[in-house]
Amino acid sequence: MATEVAPVGASAAGVRATARPAAPVAAPSDDADVHQYRWWILLGLITAAIMEVLDTTIVNVALPQMAGNLGATFDEIGWVATGYILSNVVVLPMTAFFTATFGRKNYLTFSITLFAVASFLCGTSHSLIELVTWRVVQGAGGAALLSTAQATLRQVFPREQQGMVQALFILGIIVAPTLGPTLGGWITDNYTWNWIFFINIPIAALSIFLVTTFLHDPPWMKHKPEGIDIFGISLLTVGLASLQYVLEEGKRYDWFQDKTITRLAVLSGVCLTVMIWWELTRRNPHPIVNFRVLKNRQLSGSIFLFIALGFGLYGGVFIFPLFTQTILNFTPTETGLALLPGGLATALAALICGRLLNGARPLVDGRILIALGVAIFLVAMWRLGHLTTAAGEPDARAALLVRGLGLGFLFTPINNVAYGALDPRDAQQASGLINLARQLGGSFGIAILNTYVTSQTQFHRVDLLTNVYPYNPAVVQRLHALTGGLIAHGYTALEAQRAALGVLDGMVMRQASMLSYNDAWMMILLSFVIASPAILLLGKPGKRSAAAAEGH
Repeated sequence: MATEVAPVGASAAGVRATARPAAPVAAPSDDADVHQYRWWILLGLITAAIMEVLDTTIVNVALPQMAGNLGATFDEIGWVATGYILSNVVVLPMTAFFTATFGRKNYLTFSITLFAVASFLCGTSHSLIELVTWRVVQGAGGAALLSTAQATLRQVFPREQQGMVQALFILGIIVAPTLGPTLGGWITDNYTWNWIFFINIPIAALSIFLVTTFLHDPPWMKHKPEGIDIFGISLLTVGLASLQYVLEEGKRYDWFQDKTITRLAVLSGVCLTVMIWWELTRRNPHPIVNFRVLKNRQLSGSIFLFIALGFGLYGGVFIFPLFTQTILNFTPTETGLALLPGGLATALAALICGRLLNGARPLVDGRILIALGVAIFLVAMWRLGHLTTAAGEPDARAALLVRGLGLGFLFTPINNVAYGALDPRDAQQASGLINLARQLGGSFGIAILNTYVTSQTQFHRVDLLTNVYPYNPAVVQRLHALTGGLIAHGYTALEAQRAALGVLDGMVMRQASMLSYNDAWMMILLSFVIASPAILLLGKPGKRSAAAAEGH
């Protein structure tokens, strides 16, 4: 039986006092038609989410071919990836505002359509400026495919089904970045880079059909904000755009040694600080981002954990191909195959968690699963952090398999805990912040780990070279063996000696790089150790806010 719900901001007592049977107000769950077709809606939203997340990584392997075809330098072609992420990050926290303004169904349909049109125009671009422009548009359209889609599932499905539903949705978010480089490499090798974008069109068509056919906005959602927070939108846009630029381009320009990077970092800090103050002040009756939802302890703890997850997930996916192809001499195909079992392990673990967390009374406390996921992930990082230059594909694959298992035991329970104590009305705002936290965590992970690997390589190289001196028995023995082998192949004694020194220097550099990647994996391990106390902020299962309870 539907319960009556007050407009946003009304108290529960006010609802009971002013209820009118003649004109009942729908509860914060969707109508019967939406409830009947909710699994079709889930399929439509999952396909959209996979399409969006896939596009963040699938282009990376095709960048060299794009640069050659468009006559761009490697630094210039990097904006194909940077532009997408930049616009995506800026729009994510504003998705709640757009949903409230235009309606959930309209905003999702528009976003999927915009993403598909931008994908087509990316594939038909004939210049770098065209391609980057449409990638920016594509990233803006993609924000709703994660944030609004995930909030919609929280509103469409009852709480007892959220465990499995969130598990199915998260599969796309986790597995797609892992499979993206493999799929992108296959398309680039067998076709052209343009098809990386064209494959989005049929997927988008299916998603649009399912959303427009089966999804409808409930009566309680059909209201528009009374005003627009122009000042907040401006601060948010400038602050996040500047921050994302600093994270994407900082290493290229030696971070704060560059005046532009320094100025943008300061601008980002000032804008975001003022924006948070402005959104929380009573002078702003229509905040673009409602930070007050963070008063929910479980949501705040989940967001903190998602920052660490983004750091480990996207940072790990970024450095692993570099590690395997430069140190272990993997081919791109071997790298993709090494990543594949980990993605499958993530899918399996996520489904197991979804089954355990499903129902009005979950079989397992979600916090136990999160703690188990952290422990498994730490084991994986420890194994990756202790690989040697003699490691092969089985060693790397085994460590990634453990890593994937840990990720599966993290994402589903954290999502379930984050949304479990929320009023469905707050789900959209919370979803924007959750996805922003994961995306920013990934941006910080890529930027920090990339810089850290470079600096640690130099550190270890200097340290190793202190042991390379003429009277070191190990050095003398290695040089003698190398020189003898080169002379046997027709080199003169002088040429053999010089070549042997070059080979020895390369061996030192390879070992230094190996140690630096070991340090990077251990940094990811440390980030999870630091974030793990946030599990204590998460409440016991079944403890929901009054608003959330009334919502169902």
